[in-house]
Amino acid sequence: MKKIVEQYSQTISEISILKQMDEILLITSIKEGSWSIREIIAHLYGWDDYNLKHMIGSMAPGANLPAFPDHDAQNERAVESLKNKTVYEIIDLFTDRRKECVDAILKVEPKTRFTIGGGKRAFSAESFIKIFVKHDAHHLGQIDAFMKKTLT
Repeated sequence: MKKIVEQYSQTISEISILKQMDEILLITSIKEGSWSIREIIAHLYGWDDYNLKHMIGSMAPGANLPAFPDHDAQNERAVESLKNKTVYEIIDLFTDRRKECVDAILKVEPKTRFTIGGGKRAFSAESFIKIFVKHDAHHLGQIDAFMKKTLT
């Protein structure tokens, strides 16, 4: 569990470093028809916010957590909810929410097993967070590729 939570926490520093970048770069679409880095961070924040409010606090032995919301609708809500924030404010919001998620997930007993959305698969806090570590890696890879392409 310790290793996976460290990976989950590592995204904070990888996103925070973007505060050193020019805003124009951060609000530019990473490729035609895709999000900007600003929108990617808003998306990550949205999932952390959802998980903190609806999932992590309900992780208890035998609990059945709610099904994940429709991904497209959730993503749209997350980006829309932060439309009046600067990219730098969104980075700060993400950082704070991710820290809250880490603190909350560490309070879940490691042996606790629960299901999601009436499914049969038993999750632990660790297996749940692994989903989002993989999710983070996908988006951090997109950001990294865009930065390498743009800054070279």
